Amino acid sequence: MWATFLIVTCTIICFALEKWSLEAISLASIVSYMLLFILFPVNGAPLVSAGDLVMGFGNPALVTVLALLMVGQAMFNTDALDAPSRMLARIGGAGRTRTLAILLITAGVISAFLNNTPVVVMFIPIVTAIAAQKNFDSAKALMPLSFIGILGGMVTLIGSSTNLLVAGVAKDFGIEIGFFDFSVPGLILASVGAIYVIFILPLILKQRRGMADEIKTLSGRQFIAQIEITQGHVLEGATSRAGLFSELEDITVRTIMRNDAPMIPAMEDITLRAGDTLIIGATRRALTRALAIGSTSVPAEEDEDDDAQDSRLAPEFSIAEVVVAPGSRFVGRTIQSAAIRSTYGTIVLGVQRKSRMQRKGLDQIRMEPGDTLLMGGTPEAMANLKASRDLILLEWSSAIVPMRRFATRALTIFGIVVVTAATGILPIMVASLLGVFGMLVTGCLNSRQAARAFDSHIFMLVGASLASAAALEATGGAAFIAESVVSAFEGFPPAVVLSAFFLTIAILTNVLSNNATAVIFTPIAIRVAQGIGVPPEVFVVAVIFAANCSFATPIGYQTNLLVLGPGHYRFRDFLIAGIPLVILIWLTYSFVGPWYYGI
Repeated sequence: MWATFLIVTCTIICFALEKWSLEAISLASIVSYMLLFILFPVNGAPLVSAGDLVMGFGNPALVTVLALLMVGQAMFNTDALDAPSRMLARIGGAGRTRTLAILLITAGVISAFLNNTPVVVMFIPIVTAIAAQKNFDSAKALMPLSFIGILGGMVTLIGSSTNLLVAGVAKDFGIEIGFFDFSVPGLILASVGAIYVIFILPLILKQRRGMADEIKTLSGRQFIAQIEITQGHVLEGATSRAGLFSELEDITVRTIMRNDAPMIPAMEDITLRAGDTLIIGATRRALTRALAIGSTSVPAEEDEDDDAQDSRLAPEFSIAEVVVAPGSRFVGRTIQSAAIRSTYGTIVLGVQRKSRMQRKGLDQIRMEPGDTLLMGGTPEAMANLKASRDLILLEWSSAIVPMRRFATRALTIFGIVVVTAATGILPIMVASLLGVFGMLVTGCLNSRQAARAFDSHIFMLVGASLASAAALEATGGAAFIAESVVSAFEGFPPAVVLSAFFLTIAILTNVLSNNATAVIFTPIAIRVAQGIGVPPEVFVVAVIFAANCSFATPIGYQTNLLVLGPGHYRFRDFLIAGIPLVILIWLTYSFVGPWYYGI
């Protein structure tokens, strides 16, 4: 037992120091447990077998999290939640705090009546999209999203899998926990925690800019591009108002070429028709969105028909930035005469340079050293640029263009996953795996994208945490801790024992995971309550709330794991941001619990 305590302590310290990778630390802890139980058998056999220690890698919660990450990747690939995020952003107005508050409160309320895991999954892409629109780091909102989902799940019986698990174990002892039996204290705890999460937590969190955020920052630069209006183009018939085309969001029309004659701003009541060419100025982000929704398209070669052109925006069509190298053979040549497309298989979508450019067509711009070209193409075509000495590919800038035409089917599949999981029609693991299968079959996701969504950090963290839970349970370590706390407070008023018991569980739930803590401590809670003459429901509800206080580590709860990757968080971030919330909830319940239950 003491050796197990030592391994757990060393693992947490190593996680916090961040000197080694999470995968290496997780693997080291599992190997340590294996050696411990094999080298020191009990009655001739290991107390915990090696097979039991690795069973966590097949745990339904882990499978669920990884499957939901793949479903989320499909939602990202199709830009399916762009419209809902824009609607919430408009409701929030210009203020970031107000927008974030509306978003988090909405997620918290929904989490009270639906399992909080699918709710957080549903809101992760919305939060990410709104962060991009409001120009703030998504790391400031994703951890608050996870925490508010956990807090909302405290209010009703079905809000969290932890609640149902505790109620199920308690029922075996003849104690019934109803749907709203703990809603009043749960609502108080959730409200107090929400104030911290909405107004204080974003101030504590550090900037965690990932590669996508760097691209977003650099994408504020203007590129010169052009749009050719063909028969049936989505912009055919569009009319300018106050010099702007509403169909071209965040795009400035610099010139309209009609019958080789330029029309320059201010343009009023001009209706676009087939044959027009628009010379535009736009950021990379605006051009990407225009490609996704069809406002602009990849130029077709003369021998291509419309179907062939459309196929170029199939899955994996990417854009990246390329710099014209000094001494490049393309310097002084126009984009049209450089034959970049036939040489590399990529298309020039835009040009950006520091000096001022004239209002001429994209094909007529002569390239200069240091020009940045926005290129589009398949991954195979982009790979051709890596060996080029004339064009320097900025590999970190590569990003896939969302497949907007698949957005409806992705939303439909995602909605089915959420509804079937939240209503209990299907177990959440089954619903999640069916969602991945549906995304693959319908083309919203391919196997390469699904593989990229698989997060090795989460895989190893969950496996290691469940190995720790198995070791602590088998050696009696968890029961020893609980009984030691109760013994230390023997003779104290029940309110003090309840507070100490709550804090013990709140600490361990961040080490063992909430479900493991719930299973281990529910029988102990009933025994403690009976021992001091208090109704068992008081301590059973304390287990529900305390086991949900999984804010201080990413392994505490699966919603923390879900935001770990997208938020680019470190283990230490959860310690710094989550420990104050654990203390706040503990202190609040130390007063609310005795008052509500009259002990």
